[in-house]
Amino acid sequence: MKTKPVKRRVAAPPCRPAKLWQLRLYVTDSTPKSLTAFSNLKKICEKQLKGCYRITVIDLVKHPHLAKGDQILAIPTVVRKLPKPVRTIIGNLSDTEHVLVGLDLCAAD
Repeated sequence: MKTKPVKRRVAAPPCRPAKLWQLRLYVTDSTPKSLTAFSNLKKICEKQLKGCYRITVIDLVKHPHLAKGDQILAIPTVVRKLPKPVRTIIGNLSDTEHVLVGLDLCAAD
């Protein structure tokens, strides 16, 4: 007796990266909070965007005038410049689900 092969649907990945994501991480010097935010952001990007991203770290101790352009009020802050629309998340980015939703990498449940 022959068996029919079972067709399995492959679920679409829950997160789809755009062509190139441009992110700015605003920090102050090398504080523990700043280092944690960078580490968390890099982990998320490596897992979700797999090389399709660019993180620019802006140290507001060295370049305080750059805070005005993205209206930075607290640090650390990550700003998604591309893809549009611009998105902003404040904090050390340790709540991965919040970051994924905030950056619009995944839909909110």
